[in-house]
Amino acid sequence: MDKYTDSRPLTRSEQAAEELIGLLRKKNYAPGDKLPTETELSEILQAGRNTVREALRILVSRNIVVIRQGSGIFLSEKQGVADDPFGFSLAGNHEKLTRDLIQIRLMLEPPIAALAAQNATKEDLQKLEDLLLEVETLIARRADYAKADIRFHEQIANCSHNSVMSNLVPVIGKGIAVFAREVESTEYEQTLLSHRAIFKAVKEGRGVDAQQAMYFHLLYNENRYIEGQNNITKKPPVT
Repeated sequence: MDKYTDSRPLTRSEQAAEELIGLLRKKNYAPGDKLPTETELSEILQAGRNTVREALRILVSRNIVVIRQGSGIFLSEKQGVADDPFGFSLAGNHEKLTRDLIQIRLMLEPPIAALAAQNATKEDLQKLEDLLLEVETLIARRADYAKADIRFHEQIANCSHNSVMSNLVPVIGKGIAVFAREVESTEYEQTLLSHRAIFKAVKEGRGVDAQQAMYFHLLYNENRYIEGQNNITKKPPVT
């Protein structure tokens, strides 16, 4: 919720947006809380309805608040990062997007796992174990486990108790989703072994081992993807 940093004067709507952020802080609203109506905000901020409406649009664009038609205005539960913050859904070159996301995950997730090992609570670990078992159950059935896999990795980020890291969760989730579409999920045993190694290290508070286990897990996935792409290019043309 940082203020604008450019040198131009703020418009009245931008000023109202910053005043509204100040109000949210002062009143200690929690994520998901319902906020006053537009009319009430106009009175509180002493601003016109159009100004307040534009201020709310600014905060929606920054994912600070969400507006639900027929329900009202709420403090966002995913503050700072939207579900598709970098426009992945509009990316045309999925091959490059997949490679780039794998590289980003290699940079982000190993240190996140190390932090998780240091900071996870008993409740965090129980949820992580539940998700681990969910993935294993789906794999045993040879069912699609991509969504459960995403939740497992997201929970590791949540276990870090680092607000910046946890706000990068959408990047992690999108990376897994894109990878799952591009690579056939047949490496069941390797996924099981990797997830168990990561969970065990996090549970036992072994940060270095958790970081290493996550790194090797992602590196293996990267090699799978590269190998798959090489096999595609080697296929003879259909005549």
